[in-house]
Amino acid sequence: MSRKASLYLSQNNHANVGDISESLPARTVLASKRDGAFGSLLSSCKPGDAERWVWLAYDQLHLDFLHELSEQTSLGVVLIESREKAARRPYHQQKLGVVLSNQRHFALELQEAGIPVLYLMSAFSTAEVLAALHPLLGCLEAFEHAEHALRKETEPLVKAGLLNLHPHPGWLTSRDCFVESVGTEPPFRMDKFYRKVRQSTTWLMEDGKPLGGKYSFDAENRFPWKGEPAAPVAPLFPRDAIDEEVEELVQTTFGDHPGVVDLSKQATSGDDVEMALRHALECLPNFGTYEDAMSEQSRGLFHSRLATLVNLHRLMPRRLMNAVLESNAPLNSIEGFVRQMIWREYVRHIHEVTDGFRTLDLHRTPSKRGARWAGHEAEDVEAHANHLSQTNPLPQAYWGVKSGLRCLDASVESVMVEGWTHHIPRLMVLSNVANLIDVNPRELTDWFHAAFVDAYDWVVEPNVLGMGTFALGTTMMTKPYVAGSAYINRMSDHCGSCQFHHKKTCPMTRLYWAFLNRHKASFVGNHRMAIAMKNVERRAVEEKKLDEATFEHVRDQLLSGRELRPPQQGDLRLWS
Repeated sequence: MSRKASLYLSQNNHANVGDISESLPARTVLASKRDGAFGSLLSSCKPGDAERWVWLAYDQLHLDFLHELSEQTSLGVVLIESREKAARRPYHQQKLGVVLSNQRHFALELQEAGIPVLYLMSAFSTAEVLAALHPLLGCLEAFEHAEHALRKETEPLVKAGLLNLHPHPGWLTSRDCFVESVGTEPPFRMDKFYRKVRQSTTWLMEDGKPLGGKYSFDAENRFPWKGEPAAPVAPLFPRDAIDEEVEELVQTTFGDHPGVVDLSKQATSGDDVEMALRHALECLPNFGTYEDAMSEQSRGLFHSRLATLVNLHRLMPRRLMNAVLESNAPLNSIEGFVRQMIWREYVRHIHEVTDGFRTLDLHRTPSKRGARWAGHEAEDVEAHANHLSQTNPLPQAYWGVKSGLRCLDASVESVMVEGWTHHIPRLMVLSNVANLIDVNPRELTDWFHAAFVDAYDWVVEPNVLGMGTFALGTTMMTKPYVAGSAYINRMSDHCGSCQFHHKKTCPMTRLYWAFLNRHKASFVGNHRMAIAMKNVERRAVEEKKLDEATFEHVRDQLLSGRELRPPQQGDLRLWS
């Protein structure tokens, strides 16, 4: 057994817990009663071991959540593994492994800190387990939940007095800060919120003015990466017995889910979190300059890879922000990172004040749920935001079937192997291609939610529905983020290894023009689209016909699961 697991071995104490375990519903067990690496390290405990019990959700894995409550009374912590939750979507095996192993390691860290832990494993939903615990533990303390789905699931328990909610300590900004700068009705715009946060916190401010004379250094953060400076190697973390046990659980119980689980690529223990933070700070000096670059030589380049840990609150956002602000990195890199952290706050506020966009007056359409992963189609009576009425199904290329477009296939390969890419492949490849062939935005969002290790509804829905696609119209963005082959070629090395020539045979640019022409009625009066739409109108009739023929060909090939090939004579007109 490795060092980080054996730290807890001396605390193993299988005391009598029959008064709890015998009262639990069927198919719900205490982890301390189970054999295996985790169960053998987890001490048993009784309801009387704490004056109050706190339930911490799967994304609240930090001792800071307990600080204020622990000053008043002795606390015990309830943690729940819900098989029902894990099976609700076709979650990537890596995502399941990361959540489960982090929660198990956190349980042992709580125990090491002298806090009693009741760790339950159940086939039922989280809410059902919590309801069953009430007669045993009384009203549970809990914290406001980031995920809309979890808030709705536990809302009846709060109303019935089974849960007592406290403010979430993991956010950097308040609702008042958001409302004062942005309001509660669209259009929502980041700039006002960003300036408000910078001014109120004095982050990167001096004498009331931004350091460097401007709030944004985005213009300096758009350089392609040509191999220098050398990209850092992504960290590998030592796997312990708990990691191995979780990997085996995921492979045997959720082996029908997409992807693979390899916890050497993700932090799971407290030591791992520190290692991940050190790596991120080492990357920071070059982060800003190459923030928008993509490369097959290095999937992560100079990105921190910390979003998963921050969203689980294994690494508290304030600590990360302080570490970045105190670093010696160039101003453009620090400002770019600070802006990403404030963007995270921004989308969380939007999702919350609009009840996941349900309060907004938007054009909506029905959608298949389950992201087209076999065996995971879900019933859904709710209509979903779809400003451009895009109704095509998600191609199987997003689950690893080769598309023939190297930029798409390389990005999907990263997702299938790691459950991760950085934000530019997400926006300018994965979302862009889906946009250009009119994939239903809800299906694309469901895919992101299931496939990415850092995706939770409060962050993935605004990012995909509001930015990656134009499903929300101008609610969050003034224009859609779509591009042709020129952008991909400029910002990446994908085109160099692609069977298509980026100027002569790549269909991306014609897909771009076809998209604008097909949806031109939606962009009337949009000043940010004025130049692009004038260029559309200037295109010759024959060019427009070829644009549309290219769209139809690419759409049909991808939706049928066939790989795109360049025309044999190198002329896209052969597709018409």
